[in-house]
This record gives sequence, structure tokens and C-alpha cells, in this order.
Amino acid sequence: MGRLQDRTVVLTGAGMGIGRAIALRLTAEGAWVLALDRQPGPLAETAALCHGRGRLVPLEGDVTDPALPAAIASALADHGRRWDALVNNAGIGGGGMAEATSDDDLQRYLEVNVKAVFRLSRAAVGAMRGRGGVILNLASIYSFIGATGSAAYSTSKAAVAGLTRQMATDYGPEGIRVVALAPGLIETPLTAERIRTEAWRRAIFIEQCPLRRVGQPEDIASAALFLLSDEASFITGEVLRVDGGWTLGRYPRPPEA
Repeated sequence: MGRLQDRTVVLTGAGMGIGRAIALRLTAEGAWVLALDRQPGPLAETAALCHGRGRLVPLEGDVTDPALPAAIASALADHGRRWDALVNNAGIGGGGMAEATSDDDLQRYLEVNVKAVFRLSRAAVGAMRGRGGVILNLASIYSFIGATGSAAYSTSKAAVAGLTRQMATDYGPEGIRVVALAPGLIETPLTAERIRTEAWRRAIFIEQCPLRRVGQPEDIASAALFLLSDEASFITGEVLRVDGGWTLGRYPRPPEA
């Protein structure tokens, strides 16, 4: 039996990158996954890749849509499923320094990276009450440190870490665990070209990383599986860094080391 056999997981941002890797891993472990993305093409590709591994049902939708929780509830009811876990993976990155960040820019990051996470998490705990469950958020290493030229993104991801700890406190007595992952630089379709062509990025994120490599989506998927499984049943309120040790101290070693 898989580690998530017959568990019902709602996963956002499932179309590519980290979300796709999580979908593949969870279905391989027996989970029934309601996979959301606002791009139907990549979502269909994820569904095709998961075929035969377990059950994945695609649902096109935008996490900023206030009607999305109702659409999720309807889809789960149509398939006779009860909500066991939520993975808030969808998000946006990038940005600039504070002076170059408009009110509208900030609002967009808060809408996608914070408000959508809050709204879906609120819906999930309502569905999980009385029997327990797990909410897994995707934070960032920039939840802990200041990211150069990324004021709105860092603000939003720090908020995700804070929300994780706060909801874990409120809903732990009801058997609902709330945890988060804080990825470092992960090689995805959105980052691969920059990693390949930008020497400064490689110098910072590889040469100053204890494990001397960038992460892969599968690294995040493995950590997600652990936190969603019963093996993590006494873990809540934690924000697990999956960054190859990068935030331990970003100092290059002497050439002979």
C-alpha cells in the first residue's frame, strides 16, 4: 500500500514544475488528487503523466477566484471524496526593490501568494473538522531572509510562514496539521534558462550552497510526501527548508576546501 493510499489531496499549481512533481509523487503513493491549474494545456499534460499511477482529476481554475473553494467542494462531492489534505503550491515570483514596486504590484503578490492560500486553507479546515487533515503551504527561503530586489515576493512568503504557524496553533487541537516547505533555488521550466545563462546566479546559489547544486522539483515532492504522510504525524507549525543548506551561511569555501 502507498503511504497516501486513498487519501484525497487538493493540489494547486499542478501544471508544471514543482506542482507536477508533487502530483506524480502523490499519485504514485496511492493518493487521489484533485489537481488545479489556470492553464489547461500543462494541466492536461500532468494528468497524462499521472495516468496509471493513481487517480488524478484535473480542475481548471485560478486560485485568486473567490468562487474556487465552492468549485473544489463541488468537484469532491461529485466524486464522493472527503478532503484529507491541501497543498497550496500555486504562486508567483520575481519582483523588484520597494521603490520599484507599485501598490498594484504588491497587491498582486498578496492576492496570489497570501490571500489565495488563506482562502483555500480556510475552506480546507472547514471540511477537515471532526476528522483531521493536513495543510501544506509552499513558502520560500525568502520567508527567512531578505531577497535582493524582491520586496513584494519576500513579504508575501514571510506571510505564508506566519500563517502556517498561526493556523497550526489554532487547529492542532482538532487534529489538523499545518506545515510548510521553504524551497531554495529549484530548477523548473521557469528557472532553467536563467540558471544556465546567468553566471552570478550560479555563483550565489550553487557555489555558496553546501550541497553545491540547485534543487530539483523531485526534491520538493519528496519532502511534501513526508509532511503529508503519517510519518510526520507529530509535526505541525514547521517551515521545512529544502535548500541544500543554502540559508545556513552563504560563504564560498577557499579554493583548496
